[in-house]
Amino acid sequence: MSDREGHSGGPPPTDDDLSLPKATVAKMISDLLPNDVVCAKETRDLVIECCVEFIHLISSEANEICEQESKKTIAPEHIITALKRLGFDAFTTEVEDVLKDHKQQLKDREKKVSKFEQSGLTEEELLAKQEELFAASRARFQTTQQ
Repeated sequence: MSDREGHSGGPPPTDDDLSLPKATVAKMISDLLPNDVVCAKETRDLVIECCVEFIHLISSEANEICEQESKKTIAPEHIITALKRLGFDAFTTEVEDVLKDHKQQLKDREKKVSKFEQSGLTEEELLAKQEELFAASRARFQTTQQ
């Protein structure tokens, strides 16, 4: 796998282009700290840089594992193996639990029947009903504007 794979045209992003949302990281930090402790902006930025570097390290190792197995897609198992190879064995149990929960959520989503399927109406009937609702809404809007 090349570094360019997965990018749509243009040059690949540089390390300066890669980051995490500052507001999200700030919220995570503040949620973990006691109320009487604050985190300096410089510290938050350092945490972001460390997280980006960690992600880069894990994904690079997972990419190597993937290439060794002649695979073209990094699978969750490659990430778990990368964590182990890099000495982060303590994280693997939690990562495996999160993966199991994620797979269960995907299964649960697939089981849910869509509103379309529940309605028992054809696509044409649903479109006609939608047009009726739009017309009624337009009429209500126009009467409130007068």
